[in-house]
Amino acid sequence: MRRIVSLLTDFGGLDGYVGQLKAALLSVAPAATLVDLTHEVPPQDVRAAAFLLWSAVEPFPPGSVHLAVVDPGVGGARRAVAVRAARGDLFVGPDNGLLVPAIERLGGVREAVELRARRYFRAAVSNSFHGRDVFGPVAGQLARGLPLRELGPSADGLDRSAGWPPPTVGPGGALRGRLIHVDRYGNLITNLPATALPARFGVAVAGRPVGQGPSPSYDAVARGRFACLVGSSGLLEIARRDGDAARALRARTGSRVTVTAVAGKRAKPPA
Repeated sequence: MRRIVSLLTDFGGLDGYVGQLKAALLSVAPAATLVDLTHEVPPQDVRAAAFLLWSAVEPFPPGSVHLAVVDPGVGGARRAVAVRAARGDLFVGPDNGLLVPAIERLGGVREAVELRARRYFRAAVSNSFHGRDVFGPVAGQLARGLPLRELGPSADGLDRSAGWPPPTVGPGGALRGRLIHVDRYGNLITNLPATALPARFGVAVAGRPVGQGPSPSYDAVARGRFACLVGSSGLLEIARRDGDAARALRARTGSRVTVTAVAGKRAKPPA
């Protein structure tokens, strides 16, 4: 059996950790097709990793293996787990909240086990590098078709702490949300799904009005203005044409976002 294995870590590109993880995986499953989602998650930022994994898994073919390692608790009390989602995809990583949003996007948990069968790990396991010594080899075994149940006992109550809160409704029906990710372009991604947005709306970030939407594209506004549009993740995002919205608004993950319904034609956005 040959499967696609996606890889997401905070290892970066300087230290050789990514190469070691891939080597451990390919030593078990040399025919696996590896797809690098990113290795540039901010160090130890489990919540950012959870969003990036959630945003990336849907385009993969059902039955893919997703290996995600952002693991501040490596070697400690947190569990190492493997999970089958309802769509059939398999997830491998630490049970620290990282995996659950992506699993829920693919239909929820079908089966979950704690990784206890040491015969599927590398012979020598470092307490500081489970990506190479535990998760990589296990992902390789799953890519070869190993049944999940062979890896250990059932794991109930997966950690859900890295998810993002749902939006709320305030006075006058205003939607209240948060910024949950800032991408490399400085685009501000919110927790407000397209299905919750009014047909025409105004957006404020941290109390500052930035414009109206929905914009059909990034270039639908004048240079330097803010576009409020539904991005590729299906969530409201705020972008600055030919610029960096996060820097211009001094916004960051966790900043408040308010969306209010607007009647009639779209007004000219503020400068």
